Amino acid sequence: MENVILTVHLILALLLIGVVLLQRSEGGGLGMGGGGAMSGRAAATALTKLTWLFAILFIGTSITLTVFAAQKAGTGSIIDQIGGTAPAPAAQAPAPLGTDLLPPVPADAPLTPPKAEN
Repeated sequence: MENVILTVHLILALLLIGVVLLQRSEGGGLGMGGGGAMSGRAAATALTKLTWLFAILFIGTSITLTVFAAQKAGTGSIIDQIGGTAPAPAAQAPAPLGTDLLPPVPADAPLTPPKAEN
């Protein structure tokens, strides 16, 4: 069932792209050309309605595929599915920015700098 909806979804995507490209834009678009059985206004109305129809169906299939994916996912994580274990969190927090540029301080160094002599 999911494969059928996915196939319909892809076909709707291609049809939607085609109908949008056929519509007349201000620059003419791909829909420009000679006359035909339909007038310009009737063709624009028909293409607009067709675009709306394809868009609504496309959104409907998108929501349906999302529901199917959510049902398949369940509550487990991807780590549970492959049988691995999650990595242990790092024991040490990263150093603040810019501290890696300072030289290392010896353990017996005083906390305050020596007084400057005049």
